Amino acid sequence: MPRVSVVDMREQLKHGNRSVFSVPLTRALLLALQRKEQSILFVNRRGSARFMLCRACGHVPICSSCELAMSLDMTDPLDPRLRCHHCGRSRRLEEQCPSCDSPRYRPFGVGTQRIEVEAKLAFPGARVARWDSDVAGHKGSHAEMVRRLEAHEVDILVGTQMLAKGLDLPAMTVVGVVDADVGLALPDYTAQERTFQLLSQVAGRAGRRDLDGYVYIQTYQPEAPPIVAAANHDYRGFYEDEIAHRRRAGYPPFARLVRLLHRDTNKERGLEEAGRIAAELRLLRDAAGRAEPDVLGPMAAFIPRIRGEYRYQVLLRGRNPSALVANVRLGERWSVDVDPASLL
Repeated sequence: MPRVSVVDMREQLKHGNRSVFSVPLTRALLLALQRKEQSILFVNRRGSARFMLCRACGHVPICSSCELAMSLDMTDPLDPRLRCHHCGRSRRLEEQCPSCDSPRYRPFGVGTQRIEVEAKLAFPGARVARWDSDVAGHKGSHAEMVRRLEAHEVDILVGTQMLAKGLDLPAMTVVGVVDADVGLALPDYTAQERTFQLLSQVAGRAGRRDLDGYVYIQTYQPEAPPIVAAANHDYRGFYEDEIAHRRRAGYPPFARLVRLLHRDTNKERGLEEAGRIAAELRLLRDAAGRAEPDVLGPMAAFIPRIRGEYRYQVLLRGRNPSALVANVRLGERWSVDVDPASLL
């Protein structure tokens, strides 16, 4: 197994390092270049989904009802707000960290394009390539990238989860996870599990043959259970922590979920329809004298608009939420996902 080091980016910032690359990761990349070895810089996303994170203490705002990360809503630049994409709860964005009062409370997240640029600037002699869905969409691109890697035409590969598994290269010795916190803060009850999976998978790209492998996980939350467990290759420890969280918060496998998603080209009409269905579901539940399922929403989906259509969701959580949905007439613009793999 590769040697995994967790780099506390709060300490890097305290010592004046404002680069996206920590000192330990930079040294490892330089050493790999000197040895004619290859490296990976893993970025957990290519988009620009934002959340707030305190670079002093690592605080991320959490919804008090859903126990999931709240997203930054900049719809009105004069009134930025934190919103929960499950229950609709929102609050005004604080100017300073509500946990430690630090002014280093800012939107967080970098994408593959920026990391590619930063890598070229930091390592001017290196051959840097990017591998994400933006550059791998045409026919034959996957095979061509693998060919370039096997021919050692690439020194540093920047990419998303596309490169987290499947690569088996003898000269790949260093893996740097640039922003492990992004996956942790996604508003999805599976975010911790997915983060652990990705970190474990991408760590396995280093040192697969005769050469030793080194993995550097950069984070502002080094105490987060998925990060600690991934660094220690501890699946059992992660499972025990995660299953306790899901039992406490009422998420699967201790409850079932149904996601109702409505799409409409008109924003106001879409919200009105989603609100109508949510109200009808609550009336049916109350008329039956039942306390559950919880009816959360309506709320704009995490990705609020796709292909010109606004997306609103209503989430049901309980022992048998699908039974309630069976009594509601939904139009063709509705989709129903029972026990969804993801709520994003």
